[in-house]
Amino acid sequence: MITLYGISNCDTIKKSRAWLQANGLDYVFHDYKKAGIDHDSLMQWCRKVGYEKLLNTRGTTWRTLDEKARANMDETKAITLMQEHTSLIKRPVLVSDTSMLVGFDEDSWKSLL
Repeated sequence: MITLYGISNCDTIKKSRAWLQANGLDYVFHDYKKAGIDHDSLMQWCRKVGYEKLLNTRGTTWRTLDEKARANMDETKAITLMQEHTSLIKRPVLVSDTSMLVGFDEDSWKSLL
């Protein structure tokens, strides 16, 4: 089973969904902007790939945070911020029974899926 996590109006999510469909892969889409994301999932993802890879520090949401929120980042603080501001989670996050991918890279997706 494949679950694609993201925000439905994100261009990268649209590209990812199109790629999955074009390659005949069934998936469930979880819009964490609408449905949120639980602490345990974020913790598991951070343990697998590191909070640094999950935390989107290039987007508008990151830039709008005050300096205190961005300072002294660690896993616990990153998880709290990503739960409060789901736009801080890089997109997409793809989770299957055997792998987890962050971001859309067609070559990586081909080799793992």
